[in-house]
Amino acid sequence: MISTISRRYSLDEYRAIEEKAEGRSEYRDGEIVPMPGGTLKHSRIGGNIFAFLKFLLRDTQFEPINSDLRLWIPEHRRGVYPDVMVFDGEPQLNGDVYDKPQERLRLDEVLNPVLIVEVLSPSTADCDRLSKFRMYRSIGSFREYLLVEQDEPFVERYSKQAEGWLLNDFSSLEVSISLDSVNIELPMAEIYRGVVFE
Repeated sequence: MISTISRRYSLDEYRAIEEKAEGRSEYRDGEIVPMPGGTLKHSRIGGNIFAFLKFLLRDTQFEPINSDLRLWIPEHRRGVYPDVMVFDGEPQLNGDVYDKPQERLRLDEVLNPVLIVEVLSPSTADCDRLSKFRMYRSIGSFREYLLVEQDEPFVERYSKQAEGWLLNDFSSLEVSISLDSVNIELPMAEIYRGVVFE
């Protein structure tokens, strides 16, 4: 039996690699994990959601951000790239040195989304539903989570309640999803605009 030794990377090493990399990778407490490439459906759905939220939230205190920005989850030492995040007010940047945070703010890492959207793919669906959701719940500001299927019109919405997280799912293009964290309705038809199902 051949054993392999996987290298562990410091956070500084990961960040230096990520700044120069052509593709994106997530950081998992010492492990660098390349992200799989997306599909046309995945890109359309993520783009539709971002564009719709950007338009509807343009004159509010809420700001949607696309998947170019890394979310840092301190409790789990994880850096991930959700498909869409929404912030209530100014996004909080990650500061590495807490006695002088203004000197070491990470302009590429944020900490405080209220809403996270993940467009599911076969290779990531289980992780997005289970381990990522568990990690996201450690974020104090986080109040709503959308999991969006790309091969059929189906969205799972988790919303934070006093007694825990409430799940609602949606499977009709005729309905809208109430996003309580940002006070708007997101039509299923807008999520899947231009998407052809086989």
